Amino acid sequence: MQKTASSSTLGPDGLDIAQSFFKPIQGASPPPTTSRNTKISVVGVGNVGMAIAQTILTQALADEIALVDVNAEKLRGEMLDLQHAAAFLPRTKISASVDYSSTLASDLVIVTAGARQIPGESRLNLLQRNLALFSKMIPPLAAGSPETIMLIVSNPVDVLTYVAWKLSGFPSNRVIGSGTNLDSSRFRFLIADHLDLNAQDVQAYIIGEHGDSSVALWSSISVGGVPILSFLERQQIACEKHTLEKIHREVVEGAYEVIRLKGYTSWAIGYSVASLARSILRDQRSIHPVSVLAKGFYGIDGDGVGEPFLSLPAQLGRSGVLGVTNIHLTEDEAKQLQESAKTILEVQSQLGI
Repeated sequence: MQKTASSSTLGPDGLDIAQSFFKPIQGASPPPTTSRNTKISVVGVGNVGMAIAQTILTQALADEIALVDVNAEKLRGEMLDLQHAAAFLPRTKISASVDYSSTLASDLVIVTAGARQIPGESRLNLLQRNLALFSKMIPPLAAGSPETIMLIVSNPVDVLTYVAWKLSGFPSNRVIGSGTNLDSSRFRFLIADHLDLNAQDVQAYIIGEHGDSSVALWSSISVGGVPILSFLERQQIACEKHTLEKIHREVVEGAYEVIRLKGYTSWAIGYSVASLARSILRDQRSIHPVSVLAKGFYGIDGDGVGEPFLSLPAQLGRSGVLGVTNIHLTEDEAKQLQESAKTILEVQSQLGI
């Protein structure tokens, strides 16, 4: 499949109507030879990839979006479907190709492609198949955009972010996993729902693995600047531990419920990844719980040899991860986070990279 994009030429002779339609004003300088356009590539046009692309489009985060997938027919169909909405969207060049060369000079490469788990397949076997896929995919993506930020969304996201980091040869600040950014949004929603307020007024994080060993940071939750647990304690309002555990369990199981009901997740992860893209490309220096190289933080040393990727509250900007927030953890939260790191390291150690 050839790369397809918008064109200003019409007719058998390739008449450039842009040159014919517009007359330059007198004394005008020629157009610049260098482009300052922002380019985002989305690798994988499944439900998640297209939800991300659509959200990026509607939020005007890029001047150019390159879609890449192995399924040429679906790829072209998705491209045309988005292009046909041009009259309702900010002007964005949309291209599609099965060739990774179409991602050349991307500012941000978002990877959603990954092998699907076969019924009865072990997690390790699934990981080995994804490792084989990433081994073919990540090096050409990195070579074509050596200055890009790489954002991994494919699951299991923490381990695959580590794989992408190793295969790309990039510095650790330029390989990021979507991690628990969405888990934290679910967490904030559930707390806001309990308190009947706007989720944007809730400050709360889920950190660690994007999975069963994730850690809810109850000690640092605040609403409108008021720390929740200390407020309840001052007001002598009992807060039973099983209630907190129930909310955390709902966060962990949230994606499974959506998948059970509609077959897949898409919209929430689309908005989540778009928020990360905005923070990175517009140098917002916002804090997001994303999967980063965690060695050296909160007592995580990788047992001296490992380099675990897991979610920590990180400041994101134009160069990727600018730093990790020095947030206070209770002794129990720190212990849970260290256990989460061990869980990830056990898996990483079996990959042989």
